Order: sequence, then structure tokens, then C-alpha cells
Amino acid sequence: MSERFYLYDDTEETRTRFVSFMGESQRFDLAIITSSRYYGKKLVLDVLSNRFAIIGTDDLEEPGYLEHAYQISEEEAGELRSFLYEVI
Repeated sequence: MSERFYLYDDTEETRTRFVSFMGESQRFDLAIITSSRYYGKKLVLDVLSNRFAIIGTDDLEEPGYLEHAYQISEEEAGELRSFLYEVI
């Protein structure tokens, strides 16, 4: 067996907020992880869909970003975007 080559192997303290809310057409169960690793952005996991994205305010303003990352409709992305603007 060859020796494993690590690119990095770090451990750090994080803060995680678990939040669930119901939009007009979809429920969102999110884990929002704050870490020093992502240059001020948050790691946002959608527990129901098993999808995640690293999100900052600049990403929220990018057309189609949430729709693509979470495979949701424009309407659902609008609801998620509205919530994320409050917490990011």
C-alpha cells in the first residue's frame, strides 16, 4: 500500500446554526456553518436535498446561483435568498 499524500488535514472550531422554515412551496432544513476557512462566507447545507454551497452576499446576488446549487425553482430560490440575506 502506498503512503497517503494529504493536501491538508486541519481541525478547527466552527459555529453551526440549524434552522427549518416553510416557504410557499417548499420546506427548508438548513445547517449554516461559520468557519474561518471560507473567507467570511458560510457553508450552507440543505439537509433534505443533501446539497450544499459556500455562500456569501456576493453569491446571493449572482443570478441563478441558488437555483443551480440546490436544484430549486426561481421562486424557491427567492424564498431561500430572502432568508439567507438575513443571516449571512
